Amino acid sequence: MSAQSTDAADLSSIRTQVDDIERRVTAMAERYGTSPDSQAAADLFSAERSLGAAKRALDRASRAIERE
Repeated sequence: MSAQSTDAADLSSIRTQVDDIERRVTAMAERYGTSPDSQAAADLFSAERSLGAAKRALDRASRAIERE
């Protein structure tokens, strides 16, 4: 297996893990969104947006590796 294929497989696995973490953070943010502690929800939703950006960056990196 070439380094390129190994890296592509690693990125795919990382992407899946980030997706799972994003879902968990979203669920937690939604739980806190209905509580009086709206700061926790705001911070969690901010983390959710950052994880979404991380997924997009991983997707771009994966496409770049595939083109090489």
